[in-house]
Amino acid sequence: MSFSSLPGSSSSTSHPLEPYGWDAGWETEFAPYEAEGLLPGRVVRVDRGQCDVVTADGPLRADTAFVTPHDPLRVVCTGDWVAVEPGGNPRYVRTCLPRRTAFVRSTSSQRSEGQILAANVDHAVIAVSLAVELDLGRIERFLALAWESGAQPVVALTKADLVPDAVTLSYLVQDVETTAPGVAVVPVSCLGDGGTSLLERSRELGGGLDTLAAIIGGGTSVLLGQSGAGKSTLANALLGEDVMDVQATRDVDGKGRHTTTTRNLLVLPDGGVLIDTPGLRGVGLWDAETGVGQVFSEIAELAERCRFHDCAHEAEPGCAVLAAIETGELPERRLESYRKLQRENQRIVAKTDARLRAEIRKDWKRKGAMGKAAMEAKRGANWRS
Repeated sequence: MSFSSLPGSSSSTSHPLEPYGWDAGWETEFAPYEAEGLLPGRVVRVDRGQCDVVTADGPLRADTAFVTPHDPLRVVCTGDWVAVEPGGNPRYVRTCLPRRTAFVRSTSSQRSEGQILAANVDHAVIAVSLAVELDLGRIERFLALAWESGAQPVVALTKADLVPDAVTLSYLVQDVETTAPGVAVVPVSCLGDGGTSLLERSRELGGGLDTLAAIIGGGTSVLLGQSGAGKSTLANALLGEDVMDVQATRDVDGKGRHTTTTRNLLVLPDGGVLIDTPGLRGVGLWDAETGVGQVFSEIAELAERCRFHDCAHEAEPGCAVLAAIETGELPERRLESYRKLQRENQRIVAKTDARLRAEIRKDWKRKGAMGKAAMEAKRGANWRS
């Protein structure tokens, strides 16, 4: 199915699904299903075994029964490109095209399962409220998942209008930039006054929405963050209209209710699409070793200067990481957070990787033996004295 052959095409280079991210690569992927008479479409919402799909013929409702595998990471997700039956009641999704990227977190269950939140995403916008004290550790956790997904993370510091002065705001931005190397950090304000659109009002306040819109424009972005972080307000501002429900957050702790209950894919007025998500209480890692390494890239660079290639950065002589902490080059909080996320990721992976479980047990035994030897040496020294 060429760009010019679908209904609604206005020229040889346009395609009705281009506003939703359709390109030559997806056309190539879909070619085998075109021969079967199926329609290409993008999933804009999923709920209860069905999904809303936008196609060249318009939006439709489709059943996902044929593509509901036992693997929770392969279920139909908002952002997927799918092949849909051209007719029938109900219509069925026949297959999902291979994903380019996927944002996955671990579930709160004890079954070692991952949960896919969004597919085929170019930018992961992490909304962080400035109405409450910054939780840098949580930001690092979101960033690790974002990098692991294959998307480019962006941090949007929402409710910047609540910061008392520009100097304080500058310090807050610097704190997050230190936590997020290689990531754009954009303070935004999304106040509206009833008669003025959110986007226009933000421009009056210098709220940074234009900067954020320029960064994510043209591709697919997913909006992530805790409940009460201002995601729905930010989504409305980027969309230029009140599409998402918004509820006030509590002044005491900045928390709010889940105003968004499903993941919705929406077209942005200046190009690209936005996937809004419900507030995330838990952000567990899911096989995110590469993502963790990306978040703490400065630690990896320092580790290259350690005396021992397998340095654990605990008490080894010639450790460049510990030396950087002593000089203040590296905040101790960063190293502690790095260790915490590494341990968590290892536990998640070890639940399904027998080899890694054996390595972790071996490491525990090694550290236990080292601790025992140190205690015996200390007792011997005390006895001799």
